[in-house]
Amino acid sequence: MEKIGDIEIRVVGKSGNQGLKPDNYDIKHIVAILQNVDDLLYPNNKKDRPLITYDIKEGSVKHIFKTSIQTVIGFSAILTQIQTNKSIDFLEIKTARAIENIQNLSLQKDYEFQIKTSLNETYELTINPSTKFFRTENIWVDAEFYFYGILKDAGGKNKINIHLDTKDYGYLTIETGEAFLKEKEENLLFKRFGVRAKGKQNIETGEIDTKRLTLLELIDYQPKFDIEYLNSLINKAKKSWNNINTDEWLSNLRGGYEA
Repeated sequence: MEKIGDIEIRVVGKSGNQGLKPDNYDIKHIVAILQNVDDLLYPNNKKDRPLITYDIKEGSVKHIFKTSIQTVIGFSAILTQIQTNKSIDFLEIKTARAIENIQNLSLQKDYEFQIKTSLNETYELTINPSTKFFRTENIWVDAEFYFYGILKDAGGKNKINIHLDTKDYGYLTIETGEAFLKEKEENLLFKRFGVRAKGKQNIETGEIDTKRLTLLELIDYQPKFDIEYLNSLINKAKKSWNNINTDEWLSNLRGGYEA
């Protein structure tokens, strides 16, 4: 049987003139925490992640999450590193964004969040209106990327997007704008495309912010292995090397580098 550990997020604050407790803690704030915990604990490979269970308790309000002890150990190390560095720049982007969301909720509602694990009950990370757990913007720079996959969906009410199912980056949402889709008469769905997009990339880790991508170009992409084309290139290359002494050519090349 898999060993289980606890993660506790305690919320301290007021609801009107009363101290927070489960009876006066609005459900939208519960939802906000639940939406972020998945990214805090499992920023990747969500399909294969272990079970996470939830309970809410008194004192002021305690969110209790139970999951695998291995995850709890890893999360405890992350809390320690955040507190030591006073920074979240080293985190994976989904985890960093989840911490930022909790920091924003703290600022909006004047709440304090005290986060700890059953691994180390005496240590906790505190997020309150005086802390500043936000990513440093200057480590995220504008960049262009190429993605390849199957276009599964296109459209939207407020933001017009395409959704590309990729092998390397998962299911990507890429903003396109209404004009792009209007000019496309053919059906784009369930076809393989290359996408040139712009977005943000971390200059220290190379990580791509996949939540802020904008389409630059949609490329018809039908990869196939063409043996005849490959052989024609090989034959062309052979003709180019006729009457060339390869040893002499290589010696001259080395001499050029030495010079």
